[in-house]
Amino acid sequence: MTSSLFKRPLQLTLHPQDVLPEAMSWRLHEGYVRSATWDLEGESITLGLWGPGDVITSEDPVLNPLELQCLTTVVVEHVELDASEQLQHLQRERRMLAELFAIQRIRSGDRRLLTLLLWIGQSHGQVNSHGCRLSLSELNLTHRALADLCGLTRVTVTKLLSRFRAEGRLVAIGDSDLLIPSQP
Repeated sequence: MTSSLFKRPLQLTLHPQDVLPEAMSWRLHEGYVRSATWDLEGESITLGLWGPGDVITSEDPVLNPLELQCLTTVVVEHVELDASEQLQHLQRERRMLAELFAIQRIRSGDRRLLTLLLWIGQSHGQVNSHGCRLSLSELNLTHRALADLCGLTRVTVTKLLSRFRAEGRLVAIGDSDLLIPSQP
């Protein structure tokens, strides 16, 4: 038997705020990762949110710098992408960028935040006949992180979330889960 039979792909467990090694591709088994770059003033720009089952890569990035930052504790496995997988990743990344850009262009701050929460819930939450359920704590998305994602201040996000709950546009489920009720 050759030693290559015993070679196992590199697996890492990383903690919140850790950054995945550069110029590599990864399959997420557990946790959530945010891909980001910076503008000329040093402000972080989120390019995507990735969760279990997703393949992410910092190989040949279109934007430099590109950072893959762990939002939660993450378990990843190094993968070599073939041409088909690279194309699939690029299509998913492109779709995600377009969706985030469209959300960030919504003029009304309350509509922008609600649309962002719905997008996160549909991508990384649970959708059922009652609506869309998401856990901000599971994703480790603070009010500050939500503000960064949608171009609002943390104070505005906190006020809007309270208002959405009071109006019934968001329903608190347990300590940290939210339900965005289906519209009749």
